Amino acid sequence: MQGWARELGFSQIGVAGVDLSSAEPGLMQWLAQGFHGGMDYMQAHGLRRARPAELVPGTVSVITARMDYLPRDTPADVPGAWQAVEWARQQRPGEGIVSVYARGRDYHKVLRNRLQKLAERIAQEVGPFGHRAFTDSAPVLEAELARRSGQGWRGKHTLVLNREAGSMFFLGEIYVDLALEPTAPVTAHCGSCAACITACPTGAIVAPHRVDARRCISYLTIEHAGAIPEELRPLMANRIYGCDDCQLACPWNKFAQPSRLPDFDTREALSGGQLVHFFAWDEPTFLRLTEGSPIRRIGHARWLRNVAVALGNAWRETGDAALQQALASRADHPDALVREHVAWALSQRSD
Repeated sequence: MQGWARELGFSQIGVAGVDLSSAEPGLMQWLAQGFHGGMDYMQAHGLRRARPAELVPGTVSVITARMDYLPRDTPADVPGAWQAVEWARQQRPGEGIVSVYARGRDYHKVLRNRLQKLAERIAQEVGPFGHRAFTDSAPVLEAELARRSGQGWRGKHTLVLNREAGSMFFLGEIYVDLALEPTAPVTAHCGSCAACITACPTGAIVAPHRVDARRCISYLTIEHAGAIPEELRPLMANRIYGCDDCQLACPWNKFAQPSRLPDFDTREALSGGQLVHFFAWDEPTFLRLTEGSPIRRIGHARWLRNVAVALGNAWRETGDAALQQALASRADHPDALVREHVAWALSQRSD
């Protein structure tokens, strides 16, 4: 099965059982603390996330898969080189930073299609069987299933870490009605390292293995629909979609591997672009340039909201009049969310 998976672009597959009861208390505590923020679907599904056989009746095993996503041209032969390139973006306040995973094709589509092909290949071998594929698309405890099946261990930032691949990979699952032998979990190798906790710009990793999504820049720029809390806006700097800092700081990511698929190659429009350029996109341009991209799901207004915050931070830092002019061009935007963030951004300097 590993061979079939590799032919489809997966880096590793494993098998987990369906008894996740030991993960339920932690899940419920996280929800009770409100750390899921406005992700109401997390609360609505509750313990179904930890009960695969309730989500898909008949499930007795879960095939887990991971797929590396660094672009194919990433210099993997020089450990740490790709991280240095990404850190350098933060020193250019006029540049908008899109999280690495979102610079190519929408991973939901890529993984789901290839998981289905893997299931079809298995069916050719064993005959028809009940199955359903997921990738970040249903109430599934993806990281916990990945951990239990030996894909890696849970880092202190809660992401799955692999000794040969860091954390720069997507996860997917196939719930099956076949009784498969589980693969063994691996031991954790974070030790006393707290680099991810220290690196988080907003202090969202409130304790090892505990993230308050309400402070996470990825949550704020992607999942959060309303106004970004003012006290967090300056901390976002020039990040406009997602945040990779906890992964950039992780020593294990010097071993991160490039994808073998062209799907995750960087789109020129989404890497190294200037904030002024991103802010000038009208809605048709936004839709055209984000077609097939995960960015499209946030919509044009939230995109402008995010870029406005970054422009305000860059305006405060550099005093570049071009940034002020860009902001002023949307001061009367018809969307109240955009207007409010533009007004905040313009207030970042008195001159």
